[in-house]
Amino acid sequence: MYVKRYYSFWMTVRWSKFSLIYGLLYSFVIILLYEITNIPFSLPWEPISVIGIAVAFFLGFKNNSSYDRTWEARKIWGAIVNDSRTFATGILSLPNSNLPFESKRQLIHRHLAWVLALKHAMRKEKTWEHNLPVNKLNFIPGFIKEYNDGVYMEINKYLSEEEILSLKNMSNIPSQLLKNQSKEIGLLNEQEYISDHKQVRLHELIGNLYTNQGMSERIKNFPFPRQYASTGLWITYIFCGLIPFGLLDIFAESRALHYWLTIPFSAIIIWTFFVVDRIGDYSENPFEGGYNDVPISSIARAVEIDLLEMLEEENIPVPYEVENGFLM
Repeated sequence: MYVKRYYSFWMTVRWSKFSLIYGLLYSFVIILLYEITNIPFSLPWEPISVIGIAVAFFLGFKNNSSYDRTWEARKIWGAIVNDSRTFATGILSLPNSNLPFESKRQLIHRHLAWVLALKHAMRKEKTWEHNLPVNKLNFIPGFIKEYNDGVYMEINKYLSEEEILSLKNMSNIPSQLLKNQSKEIGLLNEQEYISDHKQVRLHELIGNLYTNQGMSERIKNFPFPRQYASTGLWITYIFCGLIPFGLLDIFAESRALHYWLTIPFSAIIIWTFFVVDRIGDYSENPFEGGYNDVPISSIARAVEIDLLEMLEEENIPVPYEVENGFLM
């Protein structure tokens, strides 16, 4: 996630430079053919503008829907933060005479392992995502290291060796950790360390965590409907392909050589529409580790810091630093 006030103009251009370059080249070819052949390439602007209005409405719908996915993802991870604090506070509020501190510590550590495992599950690549070349994201080296280290490097310190081994062959590590957490709470209730009322309340919190995980997995595992994404792209191509012909009709009517103004104006319009389409395209998948995704690594680290401070532990990690304007 970019955390400075604005992207610089040149960052925006670099991010979308190919649309601008191709728009310039395409418009130049159209004008060059018009100059060489004298074939009347121009088309009336009015029907092209009607197509442009339809494309703009469609892109607006697509971008609003894409933003909803990103905003929902952020709300889900905000709920994870709140439920994590509530769970840890509920565990620590039990009297030490009823539940030994080491048992409390184990429960909270397992919860931290769940948060970190869920973060890594959300970073797995999907066929419909952009699958950015992580090793080439030189502006966020901290994220590159975390991604390459993998999930077990982070959760090993919070779980026993026996539990780690039991997770090795599991397809959904976060779900298994919540199951282990629920079993442990049930066992503590049988041993009369936790009252029935407290057990019910803790199971409700685990239910909330399952709900948060399920909603997060829904966004991750169900793509933005491909018919909307594909249609938006193809109608943008059609409209942008017609732009030089419509502008040629306008500029060719003025003084000699003014039709060459078609090139820069066509390129700007083509670039504008493709930038809008690209923004929606990159908002569809808020967990893939892109430039503008939900910073789940930083959110998970914030939970980690909060809960370890509640435990009054000494080896507490530091928050992720902003690297070149980005926070992951």
